[in-house]
Amino acid sequence: MAPATKERIDRGAGTGLGAPWNVIVLNDNHNTFQGVAAALSATIPNVSYDRGLRIADTIHNTGRAIVWSGHREAAELYWEQLRGFGLTMAPLER
Repeated sequence: MAPATKERIDRGAGTGLGAPWNVIVLNDNHNTFQGVAAALSATIPNVSYDRGLRIADTIHNTGRAIVWSGHREAAELYWEQLRGFGLTMAPLER
């Protein structure tokens, strides 16, 4: 008689979609608060100029800020666009 088989649930090591990718802007000495706010509001969905100013303040006071998190393709696009505005960018992080 063959041994009974058991159903095994594969929980795997993956999490499906994986961790979000973080777009991080670093503090620098050549961008103004207004320039950072304008770049963020022109690039990141749902970031107004006023919210961009608040994010610029965080960048100034802490040295960096995560300005967007999500899927890799969008993160790469936003990273490139913000760099194109002259912002100092950290490498994409998970």
